[in-house]
Amino acid sequence: GANASALEKEIGPEQFPVNEHYFGLVNFGNTCYCNSVLQALYFCRPFREKVLAYKSQPRKKENLLTCLADLFHSIATQKKKVGVIPPKKFITRLRKENELFDNYMQQDAHEFLNYLLNTIADILQEERKQEKQNGRLPNGNIDSENNNSTPDPTWVHEIFQGTLTNETRCLTCETISSKDEDFLDLSVDVEQNTSITHCLRGFSNTETLCSEYKYYCEECRSKQEAHKRMKVKKLPMILALHLKRFKYMDQLHRYTKLSYRVVFPLELRLFNTSGDATNPDRMYDLVAVVVHCGSGPNRGHYIAIVKSHDFWLLFDDDIVEKIDAQAIEEFYGLTSDISKNSESGYILFYQSRD
Repeated sequence: GANASALEKEIGPEQFPVNEHYFGLVNFGNTCYCNSVLQALYFCRPFREKVLAYKSQPRKKENLLTCLADLFHSIATQKKKVGVIPPKKFITRLRKENELFDNYMQQDAHEFLNYLLNTIADILQEERKQEKQNGRLPNGNIDSENNNSTPDPTWVHEIFQGTLTNETRCLTCETISSKDEDFLDLSVDVEQNTSITHCLRGFSNTETLCSEYKYYCEECRSKQEAHKRMKVKKLPMILALHLKRFKYMDQLHRYTKLSYRVVFPLELRLFNTSGDATNPDRMYDLVAVVVHCGSGPNRGHYIAIVKSHDFWLLFDDDIVEKIDAQAIEEFYGLTSDISKNSESGYILFYQSRD
């Protein structure tokens, strides 16, 4: 309570955004990985709006999405502006549905984000299929989805999905073949004292396929040396970037954390786009960061920093504080030692301006 009223004072009644609520989430033993991702997603406006719209539809049987919608709705309709909510129903459902999360171990926030987005998309696709089968959708002919075609994209895809194109150029005949693949987030390798731009450049670096890794060229009808690279072909509305901070060390037989300093800007433009990208000049603004605190994947803690209207907040389970934009630099990582305890950006959410 004291923390909440302090936050309200800090923001000030004149500055407090209309219809906005800042609620911490109770930690059930080890659920900060979940709390931090939920806070980040709540402050991704397009996602929040879709979840709340889902809540207003006729009630369906309970699943992970109905529990998420109930939680978001509960935050959005609180009488108070600030406070704490226990996301009990959501956590109970999560543990019931996926044994990976049904224990008191520290889980990986990125695995949870992936699981959550894919599960929501599956639920939406299944519901649409049911509606078609019940004849509620105007679709006179036999449904094309029964012919094993890919299901229609859902609002999860509309918000988070981008497309990569994997270009391979044969060094003998110069023929380029490309294959597209969709992503809901991009995982990039990290190096010491670099930036997100550097990580993305590494992600799209040209790789030479040679010796035993030669590429079978359809034109030459034989294995040839080739250049391969990944470019972004369709830029998503919200770009989720996962920094690969956990690395398996053979000599230690365990994962260690790379606390490298990786600068992430408040504004981002992707330059590793393909020539035929639909909207290559999209500008992105940082809206949320899931931060890992600690020295390894199974120990440690997650917090979230989010941008709401024009200020930044830090969500640490049930504690919510206003922070300066400058304070974000504290979450870039460390310039020194590899396995120190650090608070470093782990998943970044960038929202496109258009």
